[in-house]
Amino acid sequence: MRPTYVTDKDLHEFVDRALAEDLGDGDHSSLASIPAEAVSSGYLLMKEDGVIAGLELAAVIFHKLDPGMELTALVKDGDLVKKGDVIFRLKGNARAILSGERLFLNCLQRMSGIATKTHELTQLIRGTKAKLLDTRKTTPNMRMLEKWAVVLGGGVNHRYGLYDMIMLKDNHNDFAGGITQAVNATKQYLKTEGKDLKIEVETRNLAEVEEALAVGGVDRIMLDNMSPQEMTHAVALIDGRSETEASGGITADTIRAVALTGVDYISVGALTHSIKSLDISLKADSFEK
Repeated sequence: MRPTYVTDKDLHEFVDRALAEDLGDGDHSSLASIPAEAVSSGYLLMKEDGVIAGLELAAVIFHKLDPGMELTALVKDGDLVKKGDVIFRLKGNARAILSGERLFLNCLQRMSGIATKTHELTQLIRGTKAKLLDTRKTTPNMRMLEKWAVVLGGGVNHRYGLYDMIMLKDNHNDFAGGITQAVNATKQYLKTEGKDLKIEVETRNLAEVEEALAVGGVDRIMLDNMSPQEMTHAVALIDGRSETEASGGITADTIRAVALTGVDYISVGALTHSIKSLDISLKADSFEK
């Protein structure tokens, strides 16, 4: 399951940069200790339960190092897996396996951690209309993989970057002189530039919600750091005239109450900025000279 922003070109460019960063002028540990023609096989072992994400990267990584590497996925991205499960097997040049192991595990573990947390939170809001969103709080140069992992975990991507949606946050509004000024300037900008972008406005209280509604042309209103009671009032006030998004410090303990306010979306930055990687190991099971 690949979102449109995950292209072969971008995946290969990412892997090329990452391998160059790690390998430099050579994996001297493997070059020194392993015969050039040695063939080995191994497998990925789950050390904890979770949602797997990132297996598609195996072919991109390992085939750059050994085009003949045999890769066998025993599960697919997005699957729930258990501690002790063997999820993947590979066989090929031993040096290539060792040189690609850490990059593959780094990506797989982080993506699976994000997918697992996303799955956990989506389960907590089941039965409500709310959809779970990620944010731009991603690791530099890892956004493609991290947002992909959110999708694999059952979440929904927010804007990908600064270019594909207008989001007028508190600082934009304050610097512009208020929500009305910021929105009106934005509408004029989009008209002048000939751009068709959705407009979202952050609000901090019900008075700002009313201002966002009054100025008009706002596609989504963010309810930032409001209590569930305030959000309930805001959703009733908006009454379908704009989409609604809850944001601000939402956790597993609070997300259900937020979803029950009737908001359309809930954004959680912690999906990507404060995640624990899933524990996965690559184990060698044979060595042939």
